[in-house]
Amino acid sequence: MSFTLQRGNAPLLVSMPHTGTDIPPELRGDYTERALGVEDTDWHLQRLYDFLPALGASVITPHYSRYVIDLNRPPDDTPMYPGASNTELCPTHFFNGDALYKEGRAPDPAERLRRRETYWQPYHAALAAELARLKAQHGFALLWDAHSIRSEIPWLFEGRLPDLNIGTANGTAADDAITAAAAAACAGVAGVSSIVNGRFKGGYITRQYGRPAEHVHAVQLEKCQRLYMQEVAPFAYDEVLAQRIQPVLKNMVTGSLAAACKLYGR
Repeated sequence: MSFTLQRGNAPLLVSMPHTGTDIPPELRGDYTERALGVEDTDWHLQRLYDFLPALGASVITPHYSRYVIDLNRPPDDTPMYPGASNTELCPTHFFNGDALYKEGRAPDPAERLRRRETYWQPYHAALAAELARLKAQHGFALLWDAHSIRSEIPWLFEGRLPDLNIGTANGTAADDAITAAAAAACAGVAGVSSIVNGRFKGGYITRQYGRPAEHVHAVQLEKCQRLYMQEVAPFAYDEVLAQRIQPVLKNMVTGSLAAACKLYGR
């Protein structure tokens, strides 16, 4: 199995598509030595979101690194952000633009197809099935797509990223009341900046599964790692910082879920 799915009983599914750190043994020789450190991982999200079981949330996480397959990219590899630097379905560059692979060892079309079938499709089949289960049980479902990133990456964006980046595909992936609840939960928090549908508007998962007309809503939260960890190797978790931001994250998730429940009279 290339992922773990923990099923809950609330109408909430949390996806963490970039937390995997494994690279299959048969592929490791193709990568540069630096790539084996998987520095562009969304580090420590399971620990940061440790309040999810108490909420009854379902949680899906991959085992393999985004360097093997990017689960938040479309299967046809269409760029998510035209005109900007984009990572691929099977990434070939670090976030700073350097090559992930040794010369001549990047995956060819056949290998990319194999990875899509082996890693991408099972994750998305499970994600879609869990959303369908929750919707059948509750009449609606909320998908929270959890991410984290370094606050400054010139290859991907200019300047310093806002701390909390809420994305709903410009309002098409979630009802406005849900987006407003997420934004309200972090507005005015001292020392924490936030934005809705800025540089990160939601990747493939948010755009594909967020279908408010079908009673499925999706919100992506891209948060800066400076809020809870060291942004440089060894990428250590910072308990003091994390304890400050965890209540904010919990309020964002619970507020969004409450807004969704209210829409359906729950």
